Amino acid sequence: MKKILVTGSSGLIGSEVVRKYCQSGWKVYGIDNNMRADFFGPNGDTRWNQKRLLADYKNFEHVELDIRDRKGVSETIAAIRPDVIAHTAAQPSHDLAASRPFDDFDVNAGGTLNLLEATRQHCPEAIFIHMSTNKVYGDAPNRLNLKELDTRWDFADADYFDGIKETFSIDQSKHSLFGASKVAADVMVQEYGRYFNIPTCCLRGGCLTGPNHSGVELHGFLSYLIKCNLEERKYTIFGYKGKQVRDNIHSHDVVSFMEAFVAAPRVGEVYNIGGGRDNSISILEAFSLIEDISGKKMLYDYVDQNRAGDHICYISDLSKMKQHYPQWDITKNLRTTFEEIHQSWLDRTHA
Repeated sequence: MKKILVTGSSGLIGSEVVRKYCQSGWKVYGIDNNMRADFFGPNGDTRWNQKRLLADYKNFEHVELDIRDRKGVSETIAAIRPDVIAHTAAQPSHDLAASRPFDDFDVNAGGTLNLLEATRQHCPEAIFIHMSTNKVYGDAPNRLNLKELDTRWDFADADYFDGIKETFSIDQSKHSLFGASKVAADVMVQEYGRYFNIPTCCLRGGCLTGPNHSGVELHGFLSYLIKCNLEERKYTIFGYKGKQVRDNIHSHDVVSFMEAFVAAPRVGEVYNIGGGRDNSISILEAFSLIEDISGKKMLYDYVDQNRAGDHICYISDLSKMKQHYPQWDITKNLRTTFEEIHQSWLDRTHA
């Protein structure tokens, strides 16, 4: 039986990986210590997801481990010797990183290095997939020519109509400390691929979303926005007139790409993984869509100050992904994604 090790296995992407590979008959090991609750408080707690996975799948085994524990990580990987490692654990918030810089760097950069070195020592043939972030590009996308439309900002130059390519510079821009720690991890994953010939890839995610997200104000844009609408709670817009644009990809489609990569791995690759132009949406447009689904008016406040390093408009160019893996494509459109998240919050509220 093939084995996969998933870090952050109770989180949005991690739990989706667990489900998919359990259903495919793999032995699945999940590393998680509910650090999200430490970062974000009770609303960030993911134990509910962990319990659900353990109840649903007999071929899933939970490992209570902090990826900052170098000895523990090495011993775990030595014991399991997985065929695939899906590294989805992270400290994911810009704002939190500024108040807890050592925790942010130790988890994002140090934790990733612990996993990579343990892989090199114990199972160098394993496929290593790293959930990176589009924040490795810092605020450089804000320097592109932009045009203001009625409900969104958009790229003004035709060259960027399909979005940001992987060749876009990650240098000399403001990243936030979170973005910087993720750059360190991203480059290290590439280096372990190229230097040690380990099959690795960095998936530079746009807005990753789906029904299993424990969205909070500091992380989980769509999930938190929809929760606010459901609970009739005010959502705070930070700058850019609410016209800032994100491309959103359902966790199901992220994991489908991981499967494609596992089936035909490459060395030291980088992919911008997001919803692309078709699944891009501004905050104002998101308000309209969830109002249409729930029948509830969106309540919000506006603060005329954007978050440091925040993107005005970001859309992932998916052309490289589709060129390398032509069988892969987006399967969940925005409305479907919104409806699934809305239903998930309803189910959790009434559980």
